[in-house]
Amino acid sequence: MNNLHVESLGSGRDLVLLHGWAMHSGIWNSIRDQLALTYRLHLVDLPGHGFSPPCEPGTLEQLVECIAKILPQDCIVGGWSLGGQIAVELALRETLRIRKLVLISTTPCFTKRDDWQWGMDAKQLQLFMENLQRNYKLTINRFLTLQMSGDQDVIAILAQLRKHFFERKQPDPHALQKTLEILQTNDLRDKLGAIKQPVLLLHGENDVITHPTAAKWMHQQLPQSKLIMFPHCGHAPFLSYPEQFITGLNEF
Repeated sequence: MNNLHVESLGSGRDLVLLHGWAMHSGIWNSIRDQLALTYRLHLVDLPGHGFSPPCEPGTLEQLVECIAKILPQDCIVGGWSLGGQIAVELALRETLRIRKLVLISTTPCFTKRDDWQWGMDAKQLQLFMENLQRNYKLTINRFLTLQMSGDQDVIAILAQLRKHFFERKQPDPHALQKTLEILQTNDLRDKLGAIKQPVLLLHGENDVITHPTAAKWMHQQLPQSKLIMFPHCGHAPFLSYPEQFITGLNEF
């Protein structure tokens, strides 16, 4: 039985949106009504986040399996940050059901490696998890602030992000740890060439969570891709540039 919380609204082509690590689907609230004018929108809470119960053992394969069960036929799948990595795995698995792929502030590899310099230090990610366990609200506030770093309107966008985030309960601690392990270990670079669908890449030029060079690198690897870079923008272009974000999506 699949207990994922999915909110569906609007009419048109099916668009499934997947949020990022430690977040929930309420993060799309500022653009959901406008998107619902064009799409049949499906806002998913990942397992252990928002209103979705956790799943065991919480591996990437299991997350993909759970979400695959609720995918409509002939849909567009969009993912933000961690949600983008899950969207890539879904596109590889569900070639016939997913028509197009939208990757928002996504990187194929979150952590730095000897042959990948556009990632975060793995120890920094682990320290973040440890701080979450000590003081959840303070650490989340710092994380939200980091996401808006480099944005042209930090105060207003950050207030909006915090408002949406704290509307729902704290994510399950085990689910946070398991998804953090996905961020620390997952490497999609060798898989990108197998993606058959057209891909839209939406990324902020000042993103400090997922380096903009990672988006440019993916654009080079994906022959059927379009890249839109948002100037003076951090990790959440759908909050910083909602109108341009929706226009880019509609034109794609």
